Formats: sequence, structure tokens, C-alpha cells
Amino acid sequence: MQAAEAITTSIVESSLYRKFGQELFISQQCADQKLTLWVDRNRLIEVLQFLKLSFPMLYDLFAIDERTRANRAGQPDSDFTVVYHLLSLDTNEDMRIKVALEESDPDLPTSVGVWPNANWYEREAWDMFGVTFAGHPNLFRILLPPTWEGHALRKDHPARATEMAPFEMGPERVAKEQEALKFRPEDWGMKKSNDDNEYMFLNLGPNHPSVHGVFRIMLQLDGEVIVDSVPDIGYHHRGAEKMGERQTWHTYIPYTDRIDYLGGVMNNLAYVQSIETLAGIKVPDRAKVIRIMLSELFRISSHLVFYGTFVQDVGQMSPVFYMFADRERLFGIIEAITGGRMHPAWFRIGGVAQDLPNGWEAMIRIFIDSMPARLDHYDKMSMQNKMLKDRTVGIGAYSQQEAIDWGVTGPSLRATGSDWDVRKKRPYGGYDQFEFEVPTAVNGDCYDRAVLRIEEMRQSLKIIRQCIDNMPEGPYKSDHSATTPPPKERTMEDIETLIHHFLNVSWGPVIPEGEASIMIEATKGVNSYHLISDGGTGSYRTRIRTPSFPHLQQIPLISNGLMIPDLIAIIASIDFVMADVDR
Repeated sequence: MQAAEAITTSIVESSLYRKFGQELFISQQCADQKLTLWVDRNRLIEVLQFLKLSFPMLYDLFAIDERTRANRAGQPDSDFTVVYHLLSLDTNEDMRIKVALEESDPDLPTSVGVWPNANWYEREAWDMFGVTFAGHPNLFRILLPPTWEGHALRKDHPARATEMAPFEMGPERVAKEQEALKFRPEDWGMKKSNDDNEYMFLNLGPNHPSVHGVFRIMLQLDGEVIVDSVPDIGYHHRGAEKMGERQTWHTYIPYTDRIDYLGGVMNNLAYVQSIETLAGIKVPDRAKVIRIMLSELFRISSHLVFYGTFVQDVGQMSPVFYMFADRERLFGIIEAITGGRMHPAWFRIGGVAQDLPNGWEAMIRIFIDSMPARLDHYDKMSMQNKMLKDRTVGIGAYSQQEAIDWGVTGPSLRATGSDWDVRKKRPYGGYDQFEFEVPTAVNGDCYDRAVLRIEEMRQSLKIIRQCIDNMPEGPYKSDHSATTPPPKERTMEDIETLIHHFLNVSWGPVIPEGEASIMIEATKGVNSYHLISDGGTGSYRTRIRTPSFPHLQQIPLISNGLMIPDLIAIIASIDFVMADVDR
């Protein structure tokens, strides 16, 4: 952390200083080298409005409870900090704006007028930290139940059930909870009727096969036409970020598998890369290629689930069985390599858990050799079906600018013509060594979102083949002292390694103080873990930015004016996982 005047300024900084004066900002050095500036809350909205010209996307917004943090040298005094992570696709740059707040006055002006997707992020910051946003249209709880007391991500809130009073659900509590769940249209600015119509309100979910999990949408209907809608999330919330601040660095890895629970080791990759950035760990080439191979296998697995359920939701019953059969074959390979299927938790800080087993190459070659012809068959069976096209072409469309405004990433963004793929734009973990294409489309509708994911499977097959043909020799894990755990085979060679192994398994490594966030191109969009180390054996703050969270927020924009069957197709085409939304 240095004063702003003591560091070389970037173009963005220079323009900010010319506009607002250099004295308004304090610059913070982070391990990931992202430009991070603190600003006074009284000038926050002015600064954000100015920055939107250069950074059109609000990538993330979250809060930090600073009250028990020991290592904050050079940072402004702050009880709570709100972080705005901004992203420019055109220049492939991002930056953070931070605002310091006092516990006695945790209030900020809303930024919903600058970025519409700030709505849910601000609700989450209030729900979890008690930060209020003046002018917010609906500052209600979003992940926790309406009756919840306190703010769960504050450091003084219990992290375990054993630290809380026994849970009781008597008749009075049941009645109270049921009453709190009632939907009141007037709370959301809706009217039950106008001069010409009397509207009907329909709960779709939270338990319904067409909403893909415990997800609820309250619909305002004029007949079967959707006038307005309110997505309601949080039914799958498990406190994943709280657990990330309770566990040691390495024991949290299995928890990450359960975020996008169809993405498997991709969740591990986003997490461990941020730790490796904090610790300065260089991952060996063999471990990098193994990670990429497993990640792309899981991309195919996730997209097969999307493919089958998407066509099923619009009326085709048979294809899902074909696609799930391929997924089972793929799981057999993953299990042979990692010992697990959906949640192998196989990546480690500094590499992977074990080296590849004997026979791994033959198994994967058989699979990737057979898949192109099967994908061709599925295309004729599903995507060329007239009924599917009638249900999806031109439905749920949005422009590229609308996608950026709402924080949409991944295939859902590339369906609007953007070629922004993290693997190409800012290659991580060795992706710069691979040749593959980034598929794009132009209509941004349900059909294009499906077509892109199918084409991505073909590109993943191409990447996996390159992994097989060019697998490097060498270690599968770094020999850095913070690598967790050290290779077990060396524990029998000397007592120092055995002690090191025991301590790392029991307590985990001590990671240097700092902040880091590394983006990855996950199965559903861009995923990252913003990790803050206070110089200990566990994370001080674990922020999980998932793609599904902003994607669901966009549903009213693309469904209003359509009919209920169109909404089902839209939901299917988004490709979300509720654990990825709720965490």
C-alpha cells in the first residue's frame, strides 16, 4: 500500500486525478496487480459515473468487515469496506474502487442508477453486512430469510450451529415464516389492477422442475402474458463465504466443489489460483496441463447436462438420456483419475493431488474420438428440430450492451457477438499454449445461447486432445513451502518433510498478507475468488463471484411481455445452478 502520489499512475488514474484531484484517492497495492483506489463516499457516485465510460461492466460489488483485521498498514481507517470491481471488455482491464465506512454510519448512496445489476449486489451487502444504500428501490434481504436476525458475514456473527441457540420450529415459528414468505406486489411497485385489467399473480417455484432447483419467480400476469416478474433466490444458501473464512486454506477446497456443483474441479481452480498469487507459488507445467485437461472434461460434463435439460424443457424427452449416458462415460474417466465423480476436490495449492494413473491416455482418447460424431447426431435430433427452433429462436433476446449492463459473461455474453473469453483475453494456468476458437453468435436469444455451448464442447475436445498429445514430464505439484500438502512420497525420506507434511495437513500453510482475485472462464461464465489474507492459516475474507448470480437478475428484462412457456425456455437457456447463485 502506497500513497497515490508515490506510484506511477496509469491512464485511468491520470484521468481520475485530472477530473477530481489526486488528493481524493488513496492507492492500494494488491498481489494481483489490479488497480485499487480508495475514494470518499461523498464523491462515490460521481467517480463511478465517470468510470463507467471506461469500465462499462460492474463485475462485482461486495463488503468486508475490517474490525478484526490486523494487517491494514497504510489503508484508510475503516470498520466496513465496500468494494466495486469494474471491468472493461474493450481494453481488457479492470479496477477496484473501495469506500471506507464507520460501524456507526454504514451508509452509501445506491449505484443502481449507474449499473442496473448493482441492485442484487447491494441487497446482498445489506443482507450480509448491514451496509445500507440510500435510494435503493427494494433493499430487502436476498439470501437469508426475511425473519433472519443480524448480518451473517459480520465477524461477530456465529460461524457454526454449535455457537448458536438450538433451532426450534414450533407452530408459532412456522406461522411466522409462512407469513414472511407471502408475496406482496406493492412492495415491488406492482399494482393488482389498472383501468383496463385485473392482474393475476403466480408463484413459479421454488419447487418446480422448470426452475432448475429451489428458485422462485413471482409473476404478474395479464392472462398468460408476463407483465412483470420478481426472481426470488436464497433457498439454497449455505454460507459458503462464511465457511471459507472458518476453514484453513487447504481444507476449504472440497467446499468449493459445491458452488457450481456441475463444474467440479473448475471451482478448485478459481480458488487455488488466487491463493497461489498471494503466496507467489509457481505451478509446474505438468500440473498446469493436467488442470486444464480436467477442467475441460468438466466443461463438457456441465454442458451435456445443459444440453439434455434444455431440449427437455422445450418438449423433447429422448435426447437427455443420450447426453446423460455420455456424461456417465465421462464420469468414469474422471473417477479413474481422481477417485471422485462430481466433486473430486482434486486440485491442490501448487498443483494437483496425485499424478495421472496408468492408462489415463487411452481412456480419454476413446472418449474424445467418439464425441464429435455423437454431437453431430444430437444436432440433427435436437437443434434442427422445428419445434425447438419455434420455441427458442428470437425468444429471450438481449443486446450486447444489455448483457454488459447486467454483468452477463461466458456463453451468454458471447451469444451477443462479443468474443470475450478469459482463456483467450487473459490466459491463466497455461491456456496461452493451446489453440482453440471462441465461438460467437449475434442474436442473443435462447437458441444462440444453446448453440454456443454445444460448439464449446467441440472446442474443449480440441483442447483435451492437445493436452494428451503434449503432456509435459515433471512434478505434479510445486515444491514451494506453501504447497499443500507436500508430495506424500517424500515424507518417508526425511523427518523434516514428514513434519512439514503433518503441519500442512493439520493447520495449512501461512499465506502472506494481501488481496488477490484471479478470473477463470468457468462453465457458466466468469468465476473468481477474491481472497484476503491477514497473514494466517485461513482466509480473512472469501468473496465468491459467480456468473449465475447476475444472470438470473436479468430475467425480468428478457421475459416481460412474453408468455409463461417462453419463460421456461429462457430459464433453460441461461444454464445456471442455484448453488452457484446462492452460495
